Amino acid sequence: MTASHTSVLLPCAAEFYRPSAAPLLAQFVRPAATEIPPDVHITAILAELAEGDHVAAPAGKKHDKLVAIAADAREHGIDLSIVVVPGNPARDSDLRDVATTVGQSVHGTVAVFSDDWVGTYSDSISRARLEWAEDGAKYTGGRSDDAARTFVSHLERPDHMSWPAVTTVLVAGTVLVAGGLRWVKARRAAAPA
Repeated sequence: MTASHTSVLLPCAAEFYRPSAAPLLAQFVRPAATEIPPDVHITAILAELAEGDHVAAPAGKKHDKLVAIAADAREHGIDLSIVVVPGNPARDSDLRDVATTVGQSVHGTVAVFSDDWVGTYSDSISRARLEWAEDGAKYTGGRSDDAARTFVSHLERPDHMSWPAVTTVLVAGTVLVAGGLRWVKARRAAAPA
């Protein structure tokens, strides 16, 4: 006697996808928790940012230059707060966690600089644009003022392409090509053989 393939596979599928397996799987497959590096104190950062200059940096990190950079960004419509942390955390994504935590209290755009990495949060600038600006500001060897200046200059640049215009041109081109092909096909069908 032979069994159909569905009768053989269904018990296996039912066993594998049983509802009781979902909670067990969820215990092991979770997104990584937000992790603030142990030497970063959010309350101290928020207190320093609340002083009004929108910069929280350890002593010796060219505080005046960072204040000028933050002020320049604000003059250009970017509500920027700059945070500098000493060293590099274990993962570069920890800086984004710090920026997100600070950004929930400060609002606007928050850039957190370590010696070589940048983490950002913004409630007004897209993630793609932030990461593009981050790329230019990484690996400055602890020169936070250079990294911040590069970050702000990238954000101040206008977009090189107008994506709605690109989309319009592509759609119009597609319509013209389709219309042209239809016209050629109609002419060939009407032409005597």
